[in-house]
Amino acid sequence: MTGRLNGWNRFCVAALLGGALAGVGSLAWAQSGAALETLRERPAEDEVIYFLMPDRFENGDTANDRGGAVGDRLVTGYDPTDTGFYHGGDLKGLTARLDYVQGMGATALWIAPPFRNKWVQGPPGHESAAYHGYWITDFTQIDPHLGTNAEFRALVDAAHARGMKVYLDIVINHTADVIRYRECPQNDCGYRWKGDYPYSRRGGLSGEAINAGFTGAPGGDFSTLTSPAYAYTPYVPAGEQTVKAPAWLNDVGLYHNRGNSAWYSEARMDGDFAGLDDLFTEHPRVVQGFIDLYGQWIDDYGIDGYRIDTARHVNPEFWQVFVPAILERARAKGIPNFHIFGETYDFQSGTAAMHTVVDGLPTVLDFAYQRVVQNMVTGVQNPDAMGYLLMEDAIYAGGVETALKLPTFTGNHDMGRIGHLILHAKPDISDAELLDRSSLAHALVLLGRGVPVIYYGDEQGFTGDGDDRRARQDMFETRVPSYADDRRIGSAAGPFDANADMYRRIAEMSRARAADKRLRHGRVAVRTADQTPGVLAISRLDDDGETLVVFNTSTEARDVNVAVETGSAEWRALIGSCPARSAAPGSVSVSLPALGYLVCVSERPA
Repeated sequence: MTGRLNGWNRFCVAALLGGALAGVGSLAWAQSGAALETLRERPAEDEVIYFLMPDRFENGDTANDRGGAVGDRLVTGYDPTDTGFYHGGDLKGLTARLDYVQGMGATALWIAPPFRNKWVQGPPGHESAAYHGYWITDFTQIDPHLGTNAEFRALVDAAHARGMKVYLDIVINHTADVIRYRECPQNDCGYRWKGDYPYSRRGGLSGEAINAGFTGAPGGDFSTLTSPAYAYTPYVPAGEQTVKAPAWLNDVGLYHNRGNSAWYSEARMDGDFAGLDDLFTEHPRVVQGFIDLYGQWIDDYGIDGYRIDTARHVNPEFWQVFVPAILERARAKGIPNFHIFGETYDFQSGTAAMHTVVDGLPTVLDFAYQRVVQNMVTGVQNPDAMGYLLMEDAIYAGGVETALKLPTFTGNHDMGRIGHLILHAKPDISDAELLDRSSLAHALVLLGRGVPVIYYGDEQGFTGDGDDRRARQDMFETRVPSYADDRRIGSAAGPFDANADMYRRIAEMSRARAADKRLRHGRVAVRTADQTPGVLAISRLDDDGETLVVFNTSTEARDVNVAVETGSAEWRALIGSCPARSAAPGSVSVSLPALGYLVCVSERPA
């Protein structure tokens, strides 16, 4: 049966691709209505998310490598030998590799922003390209380097045909760097604070009176904002006056125009993000504009979720309106479990929870969880740190039920890969120990609390040399010397090797997670959390039984007695070696290898 299902999935992919590209629609006949309904009904907790940058994943069409432009890399943005430029990956390539992604157990794709970007930015001699997708000019079109809107539709349809969801990475805080300020021609404008440059004066306290009665507060009278020249005098260079889409984004009055962020206090919300044009998200035109814009992507393509970039840099009142509107738009499309998670990039769970309580974000990326995982597998912290962190799950809006939906991860495109983080802490580590520590990190994510995110390439043992572009390697054969010489974790015969050590280990963990509903939905009980390198034991509970997950952060094998439910008497193994019976009512004895982990299941007797 499995072989026939896989064959049918492959047929669907081919049919959907061919049909969409030929302009005959999505070939909905190839999808079972019941199958799509099942996908729609699947809650966020059931997903394993695979996060990737299309430009770095697979090149399915070399004709779009330069985005249809002619010229050098400063025109086309294309230079596959430079970490800061486009390398040629695209949506066709991703669609062709869905078998590979699904083979490791991923159920949802999180795709870095695929929208049209300003291809090259930066001061002369220090330019780089928008291969990553976060310098958007046209929010309505796929970037030509990645393909077309029709090819995006083909990807979504192909993913849905095999039961996989598609999440888009979206940006609201800013657009590409288009707006300039006349006071600083070098485009190096520092942040100008409201106290020194109020909305009511042109260019400072002694300037002429403007914008009478305007406060800038959400819900205020924005019709009184008649001049954007309160801090700087913004303008758009010739030739770029209409570069943004939808057209309302070209109005400079819809931006804060206060210069580069100072990263604290009011500047965290109102400053330009490293020069990127910071939108006036308090403005009702901006609020409704983004509801309409991102609602349309749901209407047109039936996508399943949004990861929100730089969410903490947007005022809470925006999210309080935007999130309910988008969830309602998704429900109207027949998507009751639309998954929204914000990037709040703070390693304190209290800060993350604040964004769910105050902002109303349904969930956020769990940076606090990532930092504890990183510290546990590098020896900086011990298992008790995870015990304390999980005790804080109740502080999220919705309590522990919300915590189960928080996406968790080992590393990412900004902070770097877990392999690099381990090597940075332990540069002399052996290959075997590096593999075990990386596996343990992924086990803490895939078998722990939350919705796991796999960062593309980790399953092939990528490590990288650091953060940002140094952690954005090509999955296909690379032409970047600093990528080619990276130390690898475990074995890998070549690109997209389904027999790579990390791929197989991640696949085993994903299978266990899929096989046991308690690993996805069960109540969390911390059983053991050592204060020295050693054991973390967590039970996942429901009315039908108990699933025990035990991790060993020590480089020595451990035998440990773990407290469990008194009714959990008989056990079977999902991963590792588990005893057949408890040692006594309320206690089970387990043995773990160094840096190992196991999953044991006890079903409540009928």
